[in-house]
Amino acid sequence: MKIAITAKGKELGSDIDTRFGRCEYFVIVDTETMEFEAIMNESAMASGGAGPQAAQTISKIGAKVLITGNVGPNAHQTLEAAGIEIITGSNGKVGDMAEKYKNGELSSTNAPTVGRHAGM
Repeated sequence: MKIAITAKGKELGSDIDTRFGRCEYFVIVDTETMEFEAIMNESAMASGGAGPQAAQTISKIGAKVLITGNVGPNAHQTLEAAGIEIITGSNGKVGDMAEKYKNGELSSTNAPTVGRHAGM
């Protein structure tokens, strides 16, 4: 399964970026093989609507899960509508979070964790 993890770099050893809509990269990990690719978040510098734009990117990639630090209300709504599981409160390294997800150590978030425009 493909999962998307917000990151400050392009590797499994990169730190998690705790912002969703304005994170630097999405590291897309196949949890079965641990193969990954990094995608620059083009909505990071958007003047508005970064969260929903980032959510659309995640959906187009085909990720079924998002792991991040925080997610705002507009992004949360967009991700939920796309059927993407949202896991927040994450920090540390991208690869460690992927392993924790594989081991069932992370749980879903049912509501936004920050207000609008929190990552600006």
